[in-house]
Amino acid sequence: WENNWENLTVFLGFPLEIRKIVYTTNLIENLNGQIRKYTLNKMSFPTDAAITKSVFLAIQHATRQWTRPLKNWGMLYGQFCLIFEERILKN
Repeated sequence: WENNWENLTVFLGFPLEIRKIVYTTNLIENLNGQIRKYTLNKMSFPTDAAITKSVFLAIQHATRQWTRPLKNWGMLYGQFCLIFEERILKN
């Protein structure tokens, strides 16, 4: 990490609102919790396919919640347009 410090700290230059979206620890912890909820009740699974199916169902359930709109999307979109103007296609 010391050799890539400049690349790692680029993230800190973004506005706080954008950093909250990009920072994914809470999302990953939430997904892990959803998977745990599906697998915790069973003490063992008869096959590897059974656990795979259970995890698949947990992920399917969790992804339904990912379609919710972000808070303050208009402001965030404006910030993205300013920062990444050359990457955003203008209609």
